[in-house]
Amino acid sequence: MAEAAGTRSPTFHRALTLAERIDPARRLTLLAAGLVVALVGLLLAFIGWNGIQLFLVSRVPLTDVLSTRWSLTSSAGASYGILPFVAGTLGVMAVAALIATPLSVGLAMFMAEVAPRWARGIAQPAMEVFVGIPSVVYGWLGITILVPFLRENFAGLGFTVGFSWLAGSLVLAIMILPTITSIAYDVLLSIPSELRTASMALGTTRWQTVRHVLVPAGLAGMTTAVVLGMMRAAGEALAVQMVIGNTPVMPASLAKPVTTMTSQITLDMGNTVQGEPANQALWTMGLVLLLISFGFVMLVRALARRRVVA
Repeated sequence: MAEAAGTRSPTFHRALTLAERIDPARRLTLLAAGLVVALVGLLLAFIGWNGIQLFLVSRVPLTDVLSTRWSLTSSAGASYGILPFVAGTLGVMAVAALIATPLSVGLAMFMAEVAPRWARGIAQPAMEVFVGIPSVVYGWLGITILVPFLRENFAGLGFTVGFSWLAGSLVLAIMILPTITSIAYDVLLSIPSELRTASMALGTTRWQTVRHVLVPAGLAGMTTAVVLGMMRAAGEALAVQMVIGNTPVMPASLAKPVTTMTSQITLDMGNTVQGEPANQALWTMGLVLLLISFGFVMLVRALARRRVVA
């Protein structure tokens, strides 16, 4: 009897289903994440499919697309060479980054290492104001102040009309300056204070510490800031379109008008019909711009991995 009372029959528990294991909050976040992934996938598929219609449907050779002649209405036949737009986009981005990077990184170093509390309290809200200014305002300031200034004071250097590659890069440099500054500032603040203390204990000055300790420690992060700023510049259309001149030629001089892919898409999108080669060429430019953005994203991820390893 004792043995019978001491033995118990094993209890079997029913396995929980997937719906029971995932709580409602987790279901909601999982649904939101899945929806975002699906939307991104559909967007990429839509742009990619429309971007290759110029080759699949209109049978335009790749050599023609990679040429330097662009003309949607020509007696000699339409031409869909997008090389001037690709070169213009990359050129404007590069010059803007060259102008904005020293200013942005220098301002970030000043805010993080030199500025007193009251100066930092002024500089940080100023950066936020810069971010909130609409693109059309930058473009309007460029077309009313920058373009006439270049035309009236530097005509001897080739700025005969003011609308130029340099004008577009200057406007973009101002627009991406807050992006690079804020990220570089966060990078400098994330560097352990022990590195500063150890460097100062060895008898180095503040500027020697910045140059030989902080800059190498935050180089990957600051490079990421520059790349993100260039990504911001690559997608800008309106402000650049207002000051760059919008001439579909290969960039040859900072003083001459050029154009970018985003500017040309906004200019011609209303003058083409869906399904025509001209419209398909604009979609092809959008696909190329997407691939450039992908390249920047991969570069940012590579820099982030390098930063973690370092």
